[in-house]
Amino acid sequence: MGGKFSIVRALSALAIAGALSFSAATVARAASEVKVIVNNVVITSGDIAKRTAFLRLQHQGGGAAEAKKQLIDEVLKRGEIARVQQSVSTQEVDAAYARFAAGNKLSTEQLGKILEQAGVGVEHFKQYIAVQMSWPRLVNFRYGSANRLSGGDLVKRMMEAGGDKPVTTEYFLQQVIFVIPESKRGAITGKRQAEANASRSKFPGCDSSKAFAANYRDVSIRSLGRVLAQQLPEEWKPLVEKAGDGMTTGTRVTDKGVEYLAICKKRQVNDDTAAEIVFRAEDLGKKTGSEDPNSAKYLEELRAKAQIINK
Repeated sequence: MGGKFSIVRALSALAIAGALSFSAATVARAASEVKVIVNNVVITSGDIAKRTAFLRLQHQGGGAAEAKKQLIDEVLKRGEIARVQQSVSTQEVDAAYARFAAGNKLSTEQLGKILEQAGVGVEHFKQYIAVQMSWPRLVNFRYGSANRLSGGDLVKRMMEAGGDKPVTTEYFLQQVIFVIPESKRGAITGKRQAEANASRSKFPGCDSSKAFAANYRDVSIRSLGRVLAQQLPEEWKPLVEKAGDGMTTGTRVTDKGVEYLAICKKRQVNDDTAAEIVFRAEDLGKKTGSEDPNSAKYLEELRAKAQIINK
């Protein structure tokens, strides 16, 4: 399950427009000089210049030194994300990029031009987005079970909340995937999405989903079981919340193909497991990734094992 991704608070269209004086030409002049090698991954002066420009857009200080530190951390994170296979898909990154553009009343083309002129570049920004989205998933994947609240902690939190267990929405979900082979990605995506959209009105319900899938070519059904509202991935949450009990969500293009979710059952619950997840979600919402002690601990472990060569 993904962590919350919010970069709008860090970067606004107004901030972008105010930093255009740091031109792409500045980056290009420094692009070839190796500055750091992290676990055999090269960071160039051009990379540092792009991140410095990005820091300027966010009105953050630190200059090249802070840019270099951030890039080293991101190389470490990307390597671990790849090793554990917790990376978000290219489609999820592109969707987040498009949402950011729309949130700042820009088309993706307009945002791209602004980023290029500012010396940041679209690819650098998307790499940043990918790490920001993937890292919380990885931290949660590693520490999720270790963060369980004890019975005493649950009672204490409930007493602080007035004595009642918090109520949340429980979903039982199935994932319907119209599979697209990697070799055909792009060529048949539009056709598969049209097929998936048309199939939604014919979905007979979760009990008959396997027989339903047999009527289509390369369609997979996966049971996701019980999922509480706080556990829904950010990219699926609005679609699930919009769909009613027994209905299906809208479709999304993912790295597997074209997907939608079926809402098998939906109800309000307030058991101990639900209470714990609600409380944990509240705690995570109060802190950013840099403030999360598990995130900091994990990153420190990666630094300790890393080979970092400064040139």
